[in-house]
Amino acid sequence: MALLKPHHSTYYHSLRLIMSSRFFLPTHGLFISSVSPSPPSVFLKSRSNLGVRTLLTKNRVTVLSALVPPRSFMSSSSSSVAEVRKGKEGPEHYGSENIQILEGLEAVRKRPGMYIGSTGFRGLHHLVYEILDNCVDEAQAGFASKVDIVLHADGSVCITDNGRGIPIDLHPGSKKSGVETVLTVLHAGGKFGGASSGYKVSGGLHGVGLSVVNALSETLEVTVWRDCKECHQSYTRGKPHKPLACKDLPHVLRNHTGTSIKFWPDSQIFTSGMEFDYDTIAARVRERAFLVPGLTITLKKEDKDPEKIRYDEYCFAGGLVEYVKWLNADKQPLHDILSFRKEADGITIDVAFQWCSDAYSDTMLGYANSIRTVDGGTHIDGIKASLTRTINNLGKKSKLIKEKDISLSGEHVREGLTCVISVKLPNPEFEGQTKTRLGNPEVRRIVDHSLQEFLSEYLELNPDVLDLILSKSLNALKAALAAKRARELERQKSVLKVSSLPGKLADCSATDPEKAEIFIVEGDSAGGSAKQGRDKNFQAILPLKGKILNVERKDEAAMYKNEEIQSLIRALGLGVKGEDFKKDGLRYHKIIILTDADVDGAHIRTLLLTFFYRYQRALFDEGCIYVGVPPLYKVERGKQAFYCYDDSELKKLQSSFPSNAAYNIQRFKGLGEMMPAQLWETTLDPKTRLLKKLVVEDVAEANVTFSSLMGAKVDVRKEMIQKTAKKIDLKHLDI
Repeated sequence: MALLKPHHSTYYHSLRLIMSSRFFLPTHGLFISSVSPSPPSVFLKSRSNLGVRTLLTKNRVTVLSALVPPRSFMSSSSSSVAEVRKGKEGPEHYGSENIQILEGLEAVRKRPGMYIGSTGFRGLHHLVYEILDNCVDEAQAGFASKVDIVLHADGSVCITDNGRGIPIDLHPGSKKSGVETVLTVLHAGGKFGGASSGYKVSGGLHGVGLSVVNALSETLEVTVWRDCKECHQSYTRGKPHKPLACKDLPHVLRNHTGTSIKFWPDSQIFTSGMEFDYDTIAARVRERAFLVPGLTITLKKEDKDPEKIRYDEYCFAGGLVEYVKWLNADKQPLHDILSFRKEADGITIDVAFQWCSDAYSDTMLGYANSIRTVDGGTHIDGIKASLTRTINNLGKKSKLIKEKDISLSGEHVREGLTCVISVKLPNPEFEGQTKTRLGNPEVRRIVDHSLQEFLSEYLELNPDVLDLILSKSLNALKAALAAKRARELERQKSVLKVSSLPGKLADCSATDPEKAEIFIVEGDSAGGSAKQGRDKNFQAILPLKGKILNVERKDEAAMYKNEEIQSLIRALGLGVKGEDFKKDGLRYHKIIILTDADVDGAHIRTLLLTFFYRYQRALFDEGCIYVGVPPLYKVERGKQAFYCYDDSELKKLQSSFPSNAAYNIQRFKGLGEMMPAQLWETTLDPKTRLLKKLVVEDVAEANVTFSSLMGAKVDVRKEMIQKTAKKIDLKHLDI
């Protein structure tokens, strides 16, 4: 099968590739960032550490990380660490005149990361999300039914809704129009709650979204249709050119209302690239369309090349039911999707869920006012507690759980469950600035009681569905007990050994997991080179024999019986699946997958990522999972040696040579072909290597990708590969 190489622009954003001989990752929903202390382009022998900054090369965006090579954690003098220096390194005089006051939007431009997270790929797309969420708030309030997003060929983005339109009259406090106030004043908006608020429920709480987008745009144009008028205003880096200009609408359009924002990101802020990724925005648009039933969102990408123009329309009348259906599209459901809505004490709860027979982990997605609560919260806690208690009670009441001493744990009850919960409340309490966890205690009580009432009534009327759910849960319990016996047997065997660590592990001498890193390599040949080329002080090597088990299709009992997976669990100190993750329990805080640049290496890399994601997803959240990227080519010209990571870098290097230059090109197909010194120089040395750090950006997208790519349904996988293949340049095919 022909495998697809990633396009160069995919090195610093959520990749949309499905298969890659160079980088075979199920990466929908995974955020990939390059971690390299120096440019990973063509390099000669060794290079020095360039510090912390971002470089943009022709073919790759490289994020220079503050990750220091583990050896540098050693301090030459312990006393110097605690020393407090009082030398005159700044101005001798420090008075009130030295205190700066940043007026208007200057603070945003000075410290953009405080408002959008970063000035890289994520921050760039956050600008779109801020405006989109304003449109969604209008739809949630019942005033908008359509949102149009256009990615223009000139790099600008235009987002238009048919809501009420931003107020255009004079604001009594700012003495400016309502439009100019929300675009130029931080913490100005109609979403702070109370009698004077313009929204009962909204995702925006701080009133900074639109003004931040304005501050970080080179140019922004706003058009408002309201009060039988069309009003327009332009801004440059947050400052208006002229006051808001209005004109009367033609009679046939006098009832037209809405807002249109068009902006060009500022190259002074987003120095690492300003190209919007269609698929990344499409994922967010789809999610919002699921959460607001009946809302239509269109997304269009314009391009000078007609073949690259893209257009999609999203509208889901079924809301969360269609969301769960989409998430489980490639799975075998046990029953129809269950859903209900409950309103109590001003809080609205929507829940949809379904168990599947061929899934061995759960997918729990929570939203508060359409904002994804990545770290859960009281709504997720209420769902989990209610499910566990209700299923156990009904199982014992129906005599399907016969033993009095047996109780199903939450993990067993939720095996194979896909559940989406969306709560809307007037005063959400988010824990932390990032709004990743809901903290309202009253939400748990309402969710717990509502789910118990609904599920008890439904399952008592549909005992066949209860039988299927209990059978799935009891099988999960049996598999867990079998896995526990297998682990205990393994521990008993290891008592007679000096160490319970796998014998093929070449450990490092560092005992601090912060300083230690482990390379998981493919086969004994690569393992031998890596063991000889590594720095034993902080680098461990674990060779794998062949391909590990595909855990997407197996239960816990089968997983724990697999020898390679047992070696991984013991070597890394992963603990037991389902237990609360403790980073302190890991033996290495940097887990690096290093496989050959061929089909088998790509497959092994994907199997490993599937295992890590399903066994302990927190590894991605904690930033522990990396992919090592060895060079593809070595070019020798005289006494000089150059290393290239892809074909474009090779061509660039060749073009720099004189036409009559003599040189030799070596193509590395396997790590075992490299001498230990070469492997250290190009792939292991923290000063010169290129690592890809993986974190989960979109749980829903990642779940669908893993289940589609690694699940049992061939037709789903085939369709997924075909769709993705259409987006890839044929030049990147590795045949």
